[in-house]
Amino acid sequence: MVSLFDHKVSELHQLLHKKEITVTDLVSESYKRIGEVEDKVQAFLTFDEERAREAAKRMDGKIGTDEAKGLLFGMPIGVKDNIVTKGLRTTSASKILENFDPIYDATAASKLHNAETITIGKLNMDEFAMGSSNENSGFQVTRNPWNLERVPGGSSGGSAASVAAGEVLFSLGSDTGGSIRQPASYCGVVGLKPTYGRVSRFGLIAFASSLDQIGPITRTVEDNAYLLQAISGVDPMDSTSANVEVPSYAESLTGDVKGLRIAVPKEYLAEGVNEEVRQSVLDALKVLEKLGATWEEVSLPHSKYALATYYLLSSSEASANLARFDGVRYGYRTADPENLIDLYKKTRAEGFGDEVKRRIMLGTFALSSGYYDAYYKKAQKVRTLIKQDFENVFEKFDVIIGPTAPTPAFKIGENTSDPLTMYANDILTIPVNLAGVPGISVPCGFADGLPLGLQIIGKHFDESTVYRVAHAFEQATEFHKQKPGL
Repeated sequence: MVSLFDHKVSELHQLLHKKEITVTDLVSESYKRIGEVEDKVQAFLTFDEERAREAAKRMDGKIGTDEAKGLLFGMPIGVKDNIVTKGLRTTSASKILENFDPIYDATAASKLHNAETITIGKLNMDEFAMGSSNENSGFQVTRNPWNLERVPGGSSGGSAASVAAGEVLFSLGSDTGGSIRQPASYCGVVGLKPTYGRVSRFGLIAFASSLDQIGPITRTVEDNAYLLQAISGVDPMDSTSANVEVPSYAESLTGDVKGLRIAVPKEYLAEGVNEEVRQSVLDALKVLEKLGATWEEVSLPHSKYALATYYLLSSSEASANLARFDGVRYGYRTADPENLIDLYKKTRAEGFGDEVKRRIMLGTFALSSGYYDAYYKKAQKVRTLIKQDFENVFEKFDVIIGPTAPTPAFKIGENTSDPLTMYANDILTIPVNLAGVPGISVPCGFADGLPLGLQIIGKHFDESTVYRVAHAFEQATEFHKQKPGL
């Protein structure tokens, strides 16, 4: 059966303006689909149905007027649960924040309101965005719509699964070490991590402040470009947001990649990468070659240190960022503490999950006296070398291409007892965050009925070229048209 959400945003926009559908129809479609599949997928933590339906009725009165001209007008969206939303519970999938109702909107959420999208609800994730499988949520495990025994990826697993399952048209996620791109790959959708500073982090509950970035997850590259357009731009509330002009991303979707120079890092197709994943990337390169692009193998020599560098730096930043959750100001508080120190210890012991505690301990150790120079400082130096590797390649090439994840989605419970294997799932996405450059994952094949993702990496603030390549590949293939048989 054809869903309204099988249409692109631009097509739905046309249908709205021809008055063939209403905003109420779109919102009803979303909640109807949620009613059909949410008990299986479990992508959402909180719904905002009453306000969503009221907003839809109000917007229906604007259809046909100048007030409804925005392309995202009336479009239903899901928001990852670490992006604060005024009056809508935001927990970061942690019991320490299970009753937190924010009194303000994150800048990205505020920009969505200005674009007149409608928030359907808040999406499940790994607690405080720490994880690659969604199994670290403090509340429930989200399942992959393509195979309910498999993980959807993480930490934005709820964001990717909700789009793949047709529950919402698109969603917002956050990406610290691959948390948008890896679940997009596992769920067969399009996910972009923008350049660091392209989208404001104000109102994003911090995991690692020098790495976190909000980005869009959609069914198509075109929709992704429209959504990024809406949330991008400098923000006085975030000193790390960049005052760089935001181009019209839709204008870059020409399908023309003639003369484009592609770099393929040999490290990204090396040992540990599934053979079917490797072959899907080589097949994708053939498609781009037919379209007029050229590619060469290159080396990113310091990428082998990226995993260790990332976990030292991100855990160090997390240990500082999560110190605010102490049971004093907001969030969960332990019952009957004996004194202030007891309040801190018991609140954090009871409120945080195992993975969050593991990373706080690792980060606190790396920052401690006697170990700071040996671990944290050295990791910062290696991060600079990784960034320089990218800069050297981008002197000669337009984009870098490789797999998004080394394997298809793994089974729920398969890696939970082995944190190091779990961490290795981000090995191909982490260098992009350390360098601060943009990267997108687009569907590029299947292995055993599970989607695979192609990762396209661009220069700083050159999302336009990333979108141009992703769109050209998407239009030349059929992978994005496949849907899970839920």
